[in-house]
Amino acid sequence: MITDPMPNMPMLTIDTTYSPIAPKHSRNFLQRACKNLFDTRVVYRTLTALLFVFSALFFGLFALPAAAQPTQYREISWEDLVPADWDPSASFKDLEDLMDLPDTDPRVLTLYERMRQVWDQAPVVKTLDQNNVRLPGFVVTLEKDTRGVSEFLLVPYFGACIHTPPPPANQIIHVKSPRPVADLETMDTVWIQGQLKIERGNSDMGISGYSLIADQVRPYAPDKPD
Repeated sequence: MITDPMPNMPMLTIDTTYSPIAPKHSRNFLQRACKNLFDTRVVYRTLTALLFVFSALFFGLFALPAAAQPTQYREISWEDLVPADWDPSASFKDLEDLMDLPDTDPRVLTLYERMRQVWDQAPVVKTLDQNNVRLPGFVVTLEKDTRGVSEFLLVPYFGACIHTPPPPANQIIHVKSPRPVADLETMDTVWIQGQLKIERGNSDMGISGYSLIADQVRPYAPDKPD
């Protein structure tokens, strides 16, 4: 015979009937859910903003800049500075018979004045404007102090503007050097390189059709500069 080990314990029953959530409790639940959702979005946006700022600072501080490409200079000749269709002698065909006259003849003085006007107004090659070039020539000093020469004319032959009249404007380059060039004298031969510009200039030594800000001025050597 099996006896009940707990004869006096009441029987446990489970109520399985459905009881809906009271409206008050439901509202509290929805409010808490919305609040939690709102707080989550705020935290997410804050974290996103902080991550963006951190990334910008990181890449801004530690990213290496791209290596700058060295400027390429095209070597040109003095002939390249003269337009192919320019013929200055065409302006003097009617004066060829004056060539054998003495320098004191008034007609010779007229010829010289006319020649000077044609040369000073000599046309330039417009396609060379803003080109990075290098070119050898002779120095005619314009500005000089104890540090060196900061401004000069570059001409194609020895004695130009000094012992002989200035050449045509398209054969004179007005050069300015941001750093004065030491140990540079008039009629020294140099290589120059920099950006060539079409710019007419007027100095006591001659009228120039081009200008150039020198990136480098160095003594001339028959071989190409480095």
